[in-house]
Formats: sequence, structure tokens, C-alpha cells
Amino acid sequence: MLLSFYFNGLLLVGCLLSWGRSDTEGQCHSFTDLNIHNSIIGTALKVQLLLYTPENPKCAQDLNEDNSTGFQYLNVTRKTVFITHGYRPTGSPPVWIDNIVTKFLDIQDFNVILVDWNRGATTVLYHNAAAKTRKVADILKRLIDNMLSQGATLDSIYMVGVSLGAHISGFVGKMYNGSIGRITGLDPAGPLFNGKPPEERLHYTDAQFVDVVHTDTDGLGYKESLGHIDFYPNGGTDQPGCPKTILSGSEYFKCDHQRSVFLYIASLTNNGDLVGFPCKSYRDYRIGNCTNCKEFLPLSCPVFGFYADKWKDHLVKKNPPGTKAFFDTAAKDPFCIFHYYLDIMTWSSQTRRGYITIRLMSLNGNVTESKLDKDHATFEQYKEVSLLAKFDQDLDPMTRISVTFTTGSVIGPKFKLRVLRMRLRPLTNTNRPILCRYDFVLLENVEMEFNPIPCEDTNL
Repeated sequence: MLLSFYFNGLLLVGCLLSWGRSDTEGQCHSFTDLNIHNSIIGTALKVQLLLYTPENPKCAQDLNEDNSTGFQYLNVTRKTVFITHGYRPTGSPPVWIDNIVTKFLDIQDFNVILVDWNRGATTVLYHNAAAKTRKVADILKRLIDNMLSQGATLDSIYMVGVSLGAHISGFVGKMYNGSIGRITGLDPAGPLFNGKPPEERLHYTDAQFVDVVHTDTDGLGYKESLGHIDFYPNGGTDQPGCPKTILSGSEYFKCDHQRSVFLYIASLTNNGDLVGFPCKSYRDYRIGNCTNCKEFLPLSCPVFGFYADKWKDHLVKKNPPGTKAFFDTAAKDPFCIFHYYLDIMTWSSQTRRGYITIRLMSLNGNVTESKLDKDHATFEQYKEVSLLAKFDQDLDPMTRISVTFTTGSVIGPKFKLRVLRMRLRPLTNTNRPILCRYDFVLLENVEMEFNPIPCEDTNL
């Protein structure tokens, strides 16, 4: 009897404590999770504005619904990052959303607002999703207007848009006449936007600084430059590690497009390891014609991703605006590539055209390789050729180097390349020693291995 009275009393106290508390207070919202059935029947537009801050890093508040609770976390004196996804053909949440929110909150006290328009983006008909982008932009403008009325500034607004989300960000920027602080476009959508005038897509005039990355220009992405600086990793088309045939299923279609997001997430913690080289073409970058970056002095070559705005002053003053930058990546996170110049001076009397493969080995047995096989090199007597070699590991110290020369022919005579001097110059880590090898012969398709030695001062 006493025990029953005790539990009934606890229940009464619990009811009294919860009485008068709103249904949403303390409630955590999550990204809308739909499925292929929703995609087939189509979805009407409904937007969640999921707010994460240092005060609620794991418990999102929907600013569209939790007006009292959500806005108590929104500190308008902070920089606010809007992250807007793109087309969702299957309705599932993007696999990267938790990671990008966490990384942003790890590096700075941001307001991070995840723009969840999955109800609207989920449809088998891509053009139906694209048609809703202006409406999403209108919803974001209403929120920003509210923030401005509470003391926020347009300088503090940073919009990161993925695919269709990049154009949504551009539409928001146009509503403020390009006065918002920054827009980053992650492989902006190409279909239905390619060839459109600036008022119908993302454009560099949409914010004080617009940076863009292109990873699928031959598929789902936008090919031409859109920002103050446009980065083209691996030339902007086939990304390493992504499937090459349709037999891989959906990954074949989305991997290159989605790589833009994973590269950007890596940039949040790399802090400068993904270096872009301003260049006219990917080929010019590959053969090493674009590595001095003199126009950016006293800064170095611009870095891709979150920290690209360090080069803002240099980029926005260019006339006409627009810089294309190229870089290569590895297949996996953190995607970094380490650059070296391979200088070869030959003394063969006959001109030779061919390709070089160079392998570096460390004391603990690690090996990294660079195949310079995309463009043939022309080796002429007493004329130095400089090739840009790229490795996915940074081996220090190197204990062995091997080099292979080939003309690419599987039949016919085998050639020799008589080398007067070969130098390996670090471009990424310039404090490393320059390594040399002198007076040797490369037999075609025969790997030659040797110990690297520091260059003699008189031969630098």
C-alpha cells in the first residue's frame, strides 16, 4: 500500500513538472529520411532549417518550428554557415551531413544551419527538384532577414551549396545584391543550368567572394567557371577511386559528383594541404608550367576549400574576374598529393619521346609511385626537361629511388635514354634536400634503382 502510494506520488510530481512545457522544448530534430517510394510519387516542398551551435552540437533545432528554443541558440554575433544539399533521387539523407557539421563546429564557434529540403528534392524527375530551388532561396532569405533585424551582418553569412544547393546559394546572394560574405559551390549542378545567363545560376557577383570546385564536369556538374576562383581537381572529371564502368551501379553516377563534398570536408582539417595551381589548362598543370604563383605573392599558391578565402583580396581584384586552378588528389581521405619536379638533362644525340615512371622508397619499406604517362616528354641533347611528379605519400627520408623510361610501344626496337643529370626537387615541402643522380643510361622498360644523393652545389 505504501509502495503504491510512493510510485503514484512520483508520477504526479512528474506530470506537474512537465505540465506547461511545450512539445518541442528539448526535442532534437533530424534530417528528413525518405525512400524510393517517396521519390516515385514525388514530394511537396517542406524545408527544415536545422541549427547546430556549440551549445547544441548534437541536438538540432528547426528554426522554422522551434522559434523560441531554436533562436535561443542562434547567436547572431557569430558567423553563420548555411549548408544546402542538392537533388535526392532516392530520398535518403546525404551520407556526409553529420561529418561536415561536426568539422565546422570543431574549428570555430559557428552557427551551422543545415538546409533540409529533402521534401522537394526527392523525386525521380530531376527537373521537378530544380524548379523548387527559387522557393528554397525565398525561405532562406526570410530567415536571414530575421537575423539581420536582430543584429547579424551580411558579412557574417557563409553559404556552402552542393549541386542544386550551389545555385540556391547563388539565388540567395542575388537577393542581397552580392553583399553576403561568401558562397562556396561544391560541384554546382550542370543539367538545366549549363549555358544559362548569370541571373539563372550561381555567379561570382552573388557574394563578396565565390569559390567553386568542379569534380564531374562530364556528368552531373557544371563545366565552365562560375566564381572568383574555380578549382578543378584531377581536371574536373574522373576522380581517383571512383568506378570507371556502369557495372558499379549508382556509385558510377554519383561518385565523381559527390567527391566535391568529401574534398571540402577534408579541407576543413587539412588547413592548406590541397594546393591549387592557377593555370590555363589541366595539361599545362600536368607538365609543370604553372607552379610559381608569382601573382599571389607574398602568399603562396591558393589552397582549395575552407581556407581559400585567405586569397580573397588577390582574386576579387582581378580584371576580368575568374581564376582556374588545378590540382591532383589521392583516392582516399585526406586526399593530399605531394609534388616534386623531376628534372632530366640527356646527352643522347638523337631526340627521344617517351614517358617516365618514378618510385620512391623509405627505410621502413613504404613505396609511392608517380606515372608521368598522360603527356609524353621530348628529350633533346643537353636540354633539361622538367616534369611534375605527384605522390600520394610523403616519404622522409627516402632511401631508394627507381626510374623507368618507356616510349609506350610494345613492339619494335628498344631505346636508350642517356641521362647526364637527374634532379628531384620538392615543391610541396621546399625545406627538403634536392636529390641528384649523374651520368647513367636508362634502358627502355627496364627499372633502374639507386640511392639518392644530395645535389652538388655547383650543379644546382
